Amino acid sequence: MVFANGCFDLLHVGHVTLLERARRLGDALIVALNSDRSVRRLKGPGRPVVRQQDRARLLAALACVDYVTMFDEPTPHRLLARLRPDVLVKGADWSLRDVVGRDLVKRVVRIALVNGYSTTDLLARLASRRQKRGVRPL
Repeated sequence: MVFANGCFDLLHVGHVTLLERARRLGDALIVALNSDRSVRRLKGPGRPVVRQQDRARLLAALACVDYVTMFDEPTPHRLLARLRPDVLVKGADWSLRDVVGRDLVKRVVRIALVNGYSTTDLLARLASRRQKRGVRPL
């Protein structure tokens, strides 16, 4: 079993690529989604852009995703302790020492990010375009 977690706000090609690669590492992929409240704590009051129910629905629609669950805590440690997956997947922007739950799995795999895809960057580009047009910020 493979486990990946994150906010997955504004689902994009980078997210899908990571999840497709994660799925190849085992016989099932569980995606743990940060709740709306958890995302706000991590990213600030303007986030998430997409509600948790909608983010969960989008993730569940991906062929590479077998199960979607949600967590409200700051980290998925308690969920990892209950599920005990074989593999924990994170983006390569995470250092191994910062991966929560690395002590609970057989293997941690860090997957290279797709250049040019980041929710934060997408939101910044949208805000910049709106500003250039003289439109109020989102």
